[in-house]
Amino acid sequence: MNNNTFGTAFCLTTFGESHGAAIGGVIDGCPAGILLDKALIEKELSRRKPGQNATMSTRKEPDEVELLSGLFEGNTTGTPIAFVIRNKDAKTSDYENIKDVFRPSHADFTYQEKYGIRDYAGGGRGSARTLLPCVVAGAIAKQILALQDIEIQSNVIQIGEERSAGFSNDDIERILSRFREEKDTVGAVVQGIVKNAPVGIGEPAFQKFHAVLAHAMMNINAAKGFEIGEGFNAARMRGSECNDEFYYDGERIRTRTNHSGGVQGGITNGEDIVFNVAFKPIPSVMLPQKTVDIHGNEKVLEIQGRHDVCVVPRVIPMIEAMAAMVTLDFVLLKKCNKM
Repeated sequence: MNNNTFGTAFCLTTFGESHGAAIGGVIDGCPAGILLDKALIEKELSRRKPGQNATMSTRKEPDEVELLSGLFEGNTTGTPIAFVIRNKDAKTSDYENIKDVFRPSHADFTYQEKYGIRDYAGGGRGSARTLLPCVVAGAIAKQILALQDIEIQSNVIQIGEERSAGFSNDDIERILSRFREEKDTVGAVVQGIVKNAPVGIGEPAFQKFHAVLAHAMMNINAAKGFEIGEGFNAARMRGSECNDEFYYDGERIRTRTNHSGGVQGGITNGEDIVFNVAFKPIPSVMLPQKTVDIHGNEKVLEIQGRHDVCVVPRVIPMIEAMAAMVTLDFVLLKKCNKM
């Protein structure tokens, strides 16, 4: 398996499986002399923990990060930061009934065809749990960006057919409880915002800021769609409606509207970077489903185990983490370009 590294100047290489001994990563390119707050890293990990309410997987993981290298007296040294998060509550027996069966809309079939072998326990490398290292790297990136007043925010704006400017946690739990009772799952749309990003990050050809951001978001499990600014709505607009007019506010040049989502020509313009990510329903549905086994025999599958009803709210720290890594990567690359 290739391509386990993300980033250019700020790089993360990840390893591990859902039911393996541990999940971890190595961060390369982190600037030296940054005083890291481990509590903030653990806070981000806790936002993604399972078992926090009745609509989440009941798997109980402490998700404590062990920082193994790259720090001295709490400060980054500029050398690789290695870390692990140990798996404590894996129940491989929950997956025995599907070891020879392909779960609908999971990666079981494609992994089997590509590698001739698959880790059926919890989805192995295909599990969303393997993105925990991104939360750690994103939490570190957030702390570095905060030194420049760059902030990452997010809101859940759609769950199934219900839309909102931003659902509260209580709203999310209320909606998802209904799907849990029906033994079904549901999709969602999350909006991300990068505030105070500098003008001029992103490359105009094949490393456009929004293209790399889309790449990052589409590598999150269950992501099926990405749009920035007006996105698909721009296809229904006229140029006179969609163009962002410039003006001078007395300090800098700005735009009166933000239909572009803070990016023009692949380069940030200093406005808020606003993007949406659409996620499909989690495919682990607790209802009978038709499928086949590895020999092509038809089967009726009833999935067992511990599963979420929806990617939200646990995907939110993932979106923020990936956005933070992309933004920091481009900030560092811009500094390199000026040398």
